[in-house]
Amino acid sequence: MRYIELREHGDPEVMQVAEGDRPEPAADEVLIRVEAAGVNRPDIVQRQGFYPPPPGASPILGLEVAGEISAVGASVQRWKVGDRVCALTNGGGYAEYAVAPAAQCLPVPQGLSMVEAAALPETFFTVWSNLVHRAHLKAGEVLLVHGGSSGIGTTAIQIARSLGARVFVTAGSEEKCRACVALGAERAINYRSEDFVAVVREATDGHGADVIFDMVGGQYVDRNIQLAARDGRIINIAFLAGAKVEVNMLPVMLKRLVLTGSTLRPQPPEEKARIARDLEAQMWPEIAAGKVAPLIAATFALEAVAEAHRLMESSEHIGKIVLTVAH
Repeated sequence: MRYIELREHGDPEVMQVAEGDRPEPAADEVLIRVEAAGVNRPDIVQRQGFYPPPPGASPILGLEVAGEISAVGASVQRWKVGDRVCALTNGGGYAEYAVAPAAQCLPVPQGLSMVEAAALPETFFTVWSNLVHRAHLKAGEVLLVHGGSSGIGTTAIQIARSLGARVFVTAGSEEKCRACVALGAERAINYRSEDFVAVVREATDGHGADVIFDMVGGQYVDRNIQLAARDGRIINIAFLAGAKVEVNMLPVMLKRLVLTGSTLRPQPPEEKARIARDLEAQMWPEIAAGKVAPLIAATFALEAVAEAHRLMESSEHIGKIVLTVAH
């Protein structure tokens, strides 16, 4: 098969098309003939050398794919050859064939293309596990999402709205803000010209945000604490502006805040399987009904993976970036 080889760590040009053997599925895995693969921020960080794959995972980049099952492991019961699935992989997605644990596969939702389906797993698993399993976001609560126009952000807006939450986001341009509002955000705040703490406080009559979903970090950490409502939950999934900050912990104590963070890839298979079950039961019907859908920013052929990474690093995109795989 053809796949993208990471010959060394560095700029996008270190990724090259190579040929190698197809992977063999383990007893609890399936082999997927990949038609599309999502591009995600962890891929960038792994390419740069700061996010090594966990033990036993494929060294090939790519954490989500969509395609047709071409082989199943000995203990797999649900899936069969020919089934159309999207899957959260443990690596290996930038290839013509990839293996994935059977429990991390989901059927391609009715009405979605393979490109759209490939844009689901990484972001939907991440958002669901953080907003629902960790933050326990409830109907009527106020959610603030930083990076609202990213793949994670556009997904968070839609999932939170489906749960009945009020959604506020930050984004870096008026175009991005309009896109977030079109997806269901009550208010999109241009962080280049507005103060998100002041805007959300005013819009919520001083209540603040019950849940803050942050991938920025840096100076946002202290401002998130300022904005959080009593019993608020602040979740970090990345620190694009820096992870080392000085924080006044007194408001954390006085407002009974929860400061937490998470990464998806190292979580145990049982937890990923639980997320998959929840998504299929609660979000897949919403997707099939057209109420929730991935927003595709751009597609690139597998061979143009360097261009896809450059777009991701520019942060100029709105939504998801997807690679298409020709056979």
